[in-house]
Amino acid sequence: MAIRTQTEVPLTLRFDTSDYLPSRPNSYFRRPFGKLKSPALKKLFKIFRQAIRGEEEDFTSGSIRRAIVLLSIPMVLEMLMEGLFALVDAWWVSKVSVDAVATVGLTESVITLVYSIAIGLSAAVTAMVARRVGEGKPEKAGEVTVQATWLALLIAAVIGVAGFVFAEDILRLMGGSEELIAACSGYTRIMFGTNGVIMLLFVFNAVFRGAGNAAYAMWVLWLSNGINLILDPLFIFGIGPFPELGVTGAAVATSIGRG
Repeated sequence: MAIRTQTEVPLTLRFDTSDYLPSRPNSYFRRPFGKLKSPALKKLFKIFRQAIRGEEEDFTSGSIRRAIVLLSIPMVLEMLMEGLFALVDAWWVSKVSVDAVATVGLTESVITLVYSIAIGLSAAVTAMVARRVGEGKPEKAGEVTVQATWLALLIAAVIGVAGFVFAEDILRLMGGSEELIAACSGYTRIMFGTNGVIMLLFVFNAVFRGAGNAAYAMWVLWLSNGINLILDPLFIFGIGPFPELGVTGAAVATSIGRG
């Protein structure tokens, strides 16, 4: 009787990595960045760069959609920069006292009225300047600028006198304590007294936007914020030859930066 024995056959497992991995492993990492090289994203980046640089463009002809994008990008960034003034002031004066931070907040709440008037005036200036430029009458755009400047100064003078004289009453009306008013009313006085720089900044930037150079207006706000960021600690804490003005120094720095 023959006895059959079972021979063990070695089992070999073979994995073909080509089924799972690309021939070039690094392509998995290059693929997301490769998408950035698509024509659509290239075109978008080019438009964004052109909007930031403020390259000369004739908006009286060509694609309306392209013109809207080129003008809106620097406008959005410009308004973001406008909101940074109060944030920078609040951050620096937070190192002085709690009342100083409260003063910045209360004053900015009322200064919003100045912003509202300035924004309304700048909208009208932008529309009028854009119309005259589109008509090919730059001299008429200059007349609009002069008239808007005088109107802005007149409005700023009325607001400035009222705000400077009644600064303590404004803070009291907004709920400020007597200690806060006694220590920090100088900030409110200067912010109202120099509101003319706010009005003129909005008007002049509106002229640039109306003329199709919105990027220039944006860069002006960036420069203004940079100056404010540098001058705030100098005037607040009296660094070097600068006087130590406390929270009032923040108002001085902001006014100089906007000017």
